[in-house]
Amino acid sequence: MGEVELSCLAYVKMYLHACLFPRCSVNGVLLSSTPAGGAVTDVTDCVPLLHSHLPLAPITQLALTQVDVWCAQTQQRIVGYYQANASVLDISPTPCALKIADKIAEQCSNAVMLMIDGAKMTAGYRVPPIVMYERKDSRWMLKDKHMIMLHQWEETRAIANQLLDSGDHTLLVDFDSHLDDITKDWTNQKLNAKIAELASPANGNV
Repeated sequence: MGEVELSCLAYVKMYLHACLFPRCSVNGVLLSSTPAGGAVTDVTDCVPLLHSHLPLAPITQLALTQVDVWCAQTQQRIVGYYQANASVLDISPTPCALKIADKIAEQCSNAVMLMIDGAKMTAGYRVPPIVMYERKDSRWMLKDKHMIMLHQWEETRAIANQLLDSGDHTLLVDFDSHLDDITKDWTNQKLNAKIAELASPANGNV
């Protein structure tokens, strides 16, 4: 697998998901709107899935099926998985993470797994608090951190912090929250628009 390019939208939503449920493990899937086969895996968006009962297979399967259908409708594809563990000191993939990532890898040969490093999610963090794994010979192996590209990192970090400071991170809806209240939009169109607005050239963030 080559490099992984993470968009501002994907990173900010992953980060806010972990911040919204700081005492929970959270997970989600990584999406790409670019065709398969490139040297770079382009992660353009993500869908936050769960913040409770992560190992519960029926809920995970339901969520993945819904995301699959939505991706087919919006010309996107699932290219990876992310998770933040409840313990900020634990960045190891859990059996649940490995199982879901394996399932994604069956459909996407360049699938990537990102673990969020909670210990590095501080106000002044200077590098993306992410650990990346790739599947090699049927095993998930730690990947060189320099293989993750996040263009305009300082601007992306500023947008994430701005949404956190303003309380707009509460706009984020994961699939768990949608199951509790089906009027909530797990595709996060409102939050997506907010991030796009903050990242627009007019705001000097691009």
